Amino acid sequence: MALKRELVARSLQPGASVSAIALEAGINANLLFTWRRAHLNAMANPAPPTSAVLLPVTIAPSVTEAAPPASVPASRAGTGTIEIDIGNARIRLRGPVDEASVRCVVQALRDAQ
Repeated sequence: MALKRELVARSLQPGASVSAIALEAGINANLLFTWRRAHLNAMANPAPPTSAVLLPVTIAPSVTEAAPPASVPASRAGTGTIEIDIGNARIRLRGPVDEASVRCVVQALRDAQ
């Protein structure tokens, strides 16, 4: 492999005779021309990197969107307030609130901690 690279490098020097270099190395000149052509093609069209490229990543807290509240029957509609403390967060719910929305908000707060 080292001999191949050396012969190709010598053959690419200005004024070099590919036939003379091949004859001196004991190989057919066509083989050296093939090696040169492959080398020049590889230099013109480099292969993509074979290893993975790592990119910086920033992870932001996810935001869970609650489903729109279902219509509350008139008999359950209230005007009260519910306050829930979880860790350093306080949830304050006013007016009519459906159970699914409360569960979604509480779960999102738990997951965030």
